[in-house]
Amino acid sequence: MKALIARIKQHLIEDRVLSRVLKNTGYLFSATSIGLLLSLVQSIFAARLLGVAAFGLISIITTFVSNVSRLFSFRMGEFIMRYLGKELTEYNRAKAGAVVKLAMLVEGVTSLVAFGVLMLLAPLGAKYVAKDVQALPLIQLFAVSILAKMFSETSIGILQITNHFRAQAFVNLGQSVITALLILLAFLLKGDIYFVLMAYLVGKIILGVAPFILSLYYLPRHLERGWWKTPLSKLLPFKEIALYTLSTNLSGTVKMVATESEPLIVGYFLDQQAVGLYKLALSIVNPLMMPITPFISTTFPEMTRSVVSKAWGQLRNLLKRVTLISAGWTGLVMLVMLIAGKWLIKLFYGSEFLPAYPVTMLLLVGFGVANIFFWNRSLLLSFGKANIPLLVLLAAAVVKTGLAFWVVPRMGAFGEGLLLTGYLVISTGILVLLGLRMIKRGGQVAQDNG
Repeated sequence: MKALIARIKQHLIEDRVLSRVLKNTGYLFSATSIGLLLSLVQSIFAARLLGVAAFGLISIITTFVSNVSRLFSFRMGEFIMRYLGKELTEYNRAKAGAVVKLAMLVEGVTSLVAFGVLMLLAPLGAKYVAKDVQALPLIQLFAVSILAKMFSETSIGILQITNHFRAQAFVNLGQSVITALLILLAFLLKGDIYFVLMAYLVGKIILGVAPFILSLYYLPRHLERGWWKTPLSKLLPFKEIALYTLSTNLSGTVKMVATESEPLIVGYFLDQQAVGLYKLALSIVNPLMMPITPFISTTFPEMTRSVVSKAWGQLRNLLKRVTLISAGWTGLVMLVMLIAGKWLIKLFYGSEFLPAYPVTMLLLVGFGVANIFFWNRSLLLSFGKANIPLLVLLAAAVVKTGLAFWVVPRMGAFGEGLLLTGYLVISTGILVLLGLRMIKRGGQVAQDNG
């Protein structure tokens, strides 16, 4: 055992990239682990307070607002990772300032557009998805979260590419604690759906405003003074940048439709009761998979650096090791839920939520595969190939969405879970194979030139 520990320590000393990834992941993992527990606790209190139907309505409201926001998102966090990471690695501080300026301008403008569009679509969402016109003021209230997160993608990207993961972890932890306390307070005071929705809204505001303030604090350490005055002409040619941001926007939109609109799809075809059960399954699966989420943020900058510097062996070693880590955690989660899942749902949520168990186990398979190979899309983005994930995800999403019209009305929420699992397994597998092929090709070119 001592020899094994010594070998692990030696590997970490020799592998500086993995060591840096694990260090940064440790900051986010600590906050995420606590957030995992708090997320499960708050979902328990919210579900017991509201009941299945109202719990489903909350899910419809938050998902509807979030998805309209994502529809206009150009994933500026990924843009920052790709272009700010490149300029800082090559010590182009002037161009780096122009990258940040452009990202904030784009995200700010598109957020305002998203808010306006949401206000126009809110009545339709209340009538056809929530199937309750009284949900309209709730949707309009939660729309404030779009304005609060006006610069959040850019800000989080800045914190990550400049290695300020500890600050991001602190924000995530603070948000989790405050939201959970407000949900607990709502439970103790027997609050209504407005109280619960306000708790979630406060959490969104914290996640939007705090990273922006922190990014403004840290930026002067990495950019030239007066970086906001840098002319955008330094970023020419704009064609490459425009195509990249458009691809990430379309890719994000496809992902939103395929994997992040589940409560809306179930609500449209079925009812709030079905949404409540499906939402519970997601509420269990997402937090259980959450400990791996920090790896997505911490490995992306390292993959980008490895690709820019053509360090193919280093990149392969990194992917191999983080995949083994994610596979270990995912396997443990699936084993625990297989043995004790029903008992845990009945104990914490109540017997009325037990029908969610089959969907929960089905989703664990799909999310488990995506969790193990969490780097599938980020790897291709590191190569600047944003169009490849877009095309793969688009094709899979079209098939999934088309099948939903036939499957969901006949098989209910379980049918939607089956479609989502198939989508995740197939699209992840294809992107992994394409990414590994690009690494192999890069290595062969390096050997030929060497």
